Amino acid sequence: MHREAYVMLCYSDFAGQLRGKGFPARELERRLGSGIGLAPTNYMINCFGEIPATPWGAAGEVLLRPVASTEARVDFGDGGVEEHFLIGEVETLAGDPWDCCPRQYLKAALAELEERHGLRLRVAFEHEFMALDAPTRFGASYGLDAVRRLGELPHALLHALRVAGLEPDTFLPEYGTGQFEVTIAPALGLAAADRAAILRQLIQATAWRCGVTVSLSPKVRPDVVGNGVHIHFSLEDREGRPLSHDPALPEGVSAVAGHFLGGLLAHARALSAVAAPSGASYLRLTPGTWSASHANLGLRDREATLRICPVSEKPGAEIAGAFNFEYRAADAAASPYLVLGALVRAGLAGLDAKTPRPDSITAKEIAALPPDRIAALGLEPLPRSLGEALDCLEADRVLMPEALKSAYLLHKRGELARLEGLSPAEVCALYAQVY
Repeated sequence: MHREAYVMLCYSDFAGQLRGKGFPARELERRLGSGIGLAPTNYMINCFGEIPATPWGAAGEVLLRPVASTEARVDFGDGGVEEHFLIGEVETLAGDPWDCCPRQYLKAALAELEERHGLRLRVAFEHEFMALDAPTRFGASYGLDAVRRLGELPHALLHALRVAGLEPDTFLPEYGTGQFEVTIAPALGLAAADRAAILRQLIQATAWRCGVTVSLSPKVRPDVVGNGVHIHFSLEDREGRPLSHDPALPEGVSAVAGHFLGGLLAHARALSAVAAPSGASYLRLTPGTWSASHANLGLRDREATLRICPVSEKPGAEIAGAFNFEYRAADAAASPYLVLGALVRAGLAGLDAKTPRPDSITAKEIAALPPDRIAALGLEPLPRSLGEALDCLEADRVLMPEALKSAYLLHKRGELARLEGLSPAEVCALYAQVY
């Protein structure tokens, strides 16, 4: 069969999906300059492929312009066609950043972080997923046999990630039956979000080539463990010098990092609407499940919303460059651009106001406290539903500019309406197909 090389130009939408338009690969050089026209309402397609409502209707035009550094081109060596795509960002026809483009939103937030505070963010996204139809063995959590039964998938995925320039770090079996985690090397803010978006596609593409059905949904069934996206981050200056650690301060958290963390927790409830933006997300964010449930900072605590990650305690170990924090409330229903942009906006608010660093307290310690003491400490519970989270975002005046927030809320409330009357099992089944 004769073939002509094909490439897809994609955008990351409000549902965390990559959608877009394709063209002959021979036209890529030209398209890097000209881009492709796009209807604004394309961004209102929800994760179920529906448009319940749109602020733009059938009117308007924006330009999707490719970002050359995001090109992913993988030959799987199986005789099939190459996986070839790029991610773009959206402009108005006048060439200005479109105010509802998630990538432009993150880009602007990172620029403000650097311009106003001289800071950059180094980030790594960790992704968990379920192999839904792999021949798993009961009791194989973290076991060699769990990987063995995936066949070629781990090997093919590591190859795909390497070829795409994502610097694979680990691939491991997780606690859940058929659950796995893949991590890649950290990168500066915008590149880290690009990598996360590309990674999700390569997980799906590689699994499909290997005959395995996978899902990154936050909850594929109510009775199994959830899949999270853990966002590790640290602050550095313009020269790349790490700024998150200060050995003279409690738990090694520097003053500037403390302000940033304070901002994150002050806006944690509204952040949930962006980080955990599906109806299934809140079946995962419950106490006692190794996921976040309160707006807390915890030292080495995997049930904290923000975890102070461990570093080597050996004499002479280099600490500053390894010292980082982990935001644990996100999942793969979130656009990596929106969630990272919202984290930066919250952190900026903390830096601007010099918000005090929150005291660390573990989830176990919170569980032992009476409700009045929890309230006195300001340890707000995270929202328990998507609807509650969206209400928190609507009331927030920091995380999103009004045009983007209005469109996002309209999009997500339409998604939520689609779930009315469904049981938790039915909700999980829908999202397991989507993600």
